Amino acid sequence: MERILVAGATGTTGKQVVELLKNDQYFEPVAMVRKPEQVDQFKANGIETVLGDLTNDLSHTTNNIDKVIFAAGSKGKNVEEVDKNGAIKLIDESQNATVKKFVMLSSMGADNPEQASDLQEYLKAKQAADNYLKNSNLNYSIVRPGSLTDDNSNNKIELQSKLNKHGEIPRADVAKVLVKALHDDVANKETFEIIKGETLIADALEPVQQ
Repeated sequence: MERILVAGATGTTGKQVVELLKNDQYFEPVAMVRKPEQVDQFKANGIETVLGDLTNDLSHTTNNIDKVIFAAGSKGKNVEEVDKNGAIKLIDESQNATVKKFVMLSSMGADNPEQASDLQEYLKAKQAADNYLKNSNLNYSIVRPGSLTDDNSNNKIELQSKLNKHGEIPRADVAKVLVKALHDDVANKETFEIIKGETLIADALEPVQQ
């Protein structure tokens, strides 16, 4: 079993990632939480935790970690320190710890923030973090979903390196794509966009499988 550090484990998407990992035959989650009082909700479900604040020292968080999913975000409150610098710090620590793969939850529009009508500051932060990851020595997958919804999973998506259209996607399906991207033969050093579609997630990922 590979140990997967989940940054953003208390977030809406991160919680679903942790739950999927908990029930996966290949992976086990290590939930990164910011506050001691957040530990109990995971321990009650038998999930290991590590305390880590993206604005502080993270050197201990990647000990004995095989792969990382970065699903954290400041919800616009501290974009520079969390969405950008926090991601960069965790990328650095992952390199120091010889983490085997780093799966980044990014966003559509991060490749061209200046064209966005809103969320420019957020998209610029995501662009910087994505570029830093691409230039690191880590194996990576960068997943850029459209607008996130809380709809139930339909297990079907549309995936392209660049979709050239906007769309929505349930967080539940984004979580499934993030977990699938952890596999050694899926989306290595790949960046792609996803929205709700008509193709089963496993089939949609085939073009980015090695």
